Formats: sequence, C-alpha cells, structure tokens
Amino acid sequence: MKYILTITLCSMLENVCVNPHTFPRVYDDLYTCQLDGYKKAFEKIQEIGSDRINEFKIYTTFACKKINSI
Repeated sequence: MKYILTITLCSMLENVCVNPHTFPRVYDDLYTCQLDGYKKAFEKIQEIGSDRINEFKIYTTFACKKINSI
C-alpha cells in the first residue's frame, strides 16, 4: 500500500485553515509517512517561529492518505 502526506496549517484565533499542502513523495508504508509527517510539521512550526505561532494561535495537522499503487 502507498501513501501521500498532506500538512495543513490552522489558526485557533481565526478558526480557519489554509488549503492542505500535499508533498510529492509517495511513501511505501504508513509508518514512514507518519514519521516524515511529524518531522515536516515540526520543521514548519520552527520556520513560522514562536512569535507568529503564539500571535495567530497556529497549529498543524497532517494526514497520510492511502493511494492506489503507482
């Protein structure tokens, strides 16, 4: 089974989310996709920075979605 990773940024302050970003990589298993999801979400939080995270109450979600084999 193959998976793709999508990450979404949301604001608790505005109660809105931006459109999910889907990464081009196709993962061979759910485990690897989830590990990369946590890593990429962590990197995005660091990139945005504490000031903006706290000001706009930003949080991330990610999902590993099953796709048909390529």
